[in-house]
Amino acid sequence: MGSQQGKRSYTVTCSSAFRDSVLVLADKRGANAADIARSVILVLPPETISIYPDPGGPGRDDRETVTLKSGPSAGRPWQRKPRLQVRMADGFDSVYIRCALGIALDMDSGKVTVELDAPGILPKTRSQGIHDLEEKVSRLNSIISVLNFEPLINGVETREEALHVLGYFPGQRPGMELIRSRFRTLAAIHHPDSDHGNHTRMSQLNDAMAVLRKY
Repeated sequence: MGSQQGKRSYTVTCSSAFRDSVLVLADKRGANAADIARSVILVLPPETISIYPDPGGPGRDDRETVTLKSGPSAGRPWQRKPRLQVRMADGFDSVYIRCALGIALDMDSGKVTVELDAPGILPKTRSQGIHDLEEKVSRLNSIISVLNFEPLINGVETREEALHVLGYFPGQRPGMELIRSRFRTLAAIHHPDSDHGNHTRMSQLNDAMAVLRKY
């Protein structure tokens, strides 16, 4: 008895397609329409649900036929607006519940996702942007792995070895301005304080610059 206190039954009018989609989702989740709506209401702040586009009621010709069970017209067919009967805590309105159910359907279809760290609707385009950023980071990590030269066993002693450490091919003769620019790029990667830092590589980069300054 106590668990039923403060609850009421809401009649949520909606299109027949919307009603059927909610019932399919509820069945898929082993729940009912009220459970689906409650889940969204518990996760998202009221202002987010309130400003979400209302899926709307049924069109003028969108009606369902039911058979009257009582009164003088008992047994007769009657056409009415499609609806969902949702039993929930008191204090909501049918439009708010319909918006919550609309969010649930859009989440299930992948149109939107929810940020739990900062509750709110995350548009699909923003989600794609995050995916693209992750791909860029992955590509950068691949580039960095290519720049991770193998330290020379005997250290850097000649100009050719110094240029090798800085990533130049045999026979290349870059000027000091290019060399210093290359050094700064590699130093940012291999400095021990960076995410990809390596003390030995950084030491050989410094040795390479010391050798090249002599020429």
